Amino acid sequence: MASAKRPLSPHIQVYRWQWTMLLSISHRATGVGLGVGTLLLVWWLAAAASGPEAFESVQGFIGSFIGQLLLFGWTFALFYHLCNGIRHLGWDMGLGFELDTAYKSGLAVLGVSAALTILSWIVGYSLAAG
Repeated sequence: MASAKRPLSPHIQVYRWQWTMLLSISHRATGVGLGVGTLLLVWWLAAAASGPEAFESVQGFIGSFIGQLLLFGWTFALFYHLCNGIRHLGWDMGLGFELDTAYKSGLAVLGVSAALTILSWIVGYSLAAG
């Protein structure tokens, strides 16, 4: 039996990029990012349990520009994944499938995620400042 010379499933190159496609891929990517970013949290907790020297070295990394950038990205991924998950729950109920609504809800997910990220960092810094 001869096999067909075609892909088994559609590839990204077949489709024209769309807003909803980008948001769907971003949802998956933020899920992976949350899993990987949680390793930073585990490292921080393990260092806290190990003693002051280990905790200080992890705190030094987390307090650095790279560490803060990673935490900021992790915070955005957390809020994006949460907001887009709520959007998906609406879709599970049959709501928001109209093209205009899908675009608007996608923009809302990005806007609310950015606002929650910035707000949580402002609150976090103001609480840390005392």
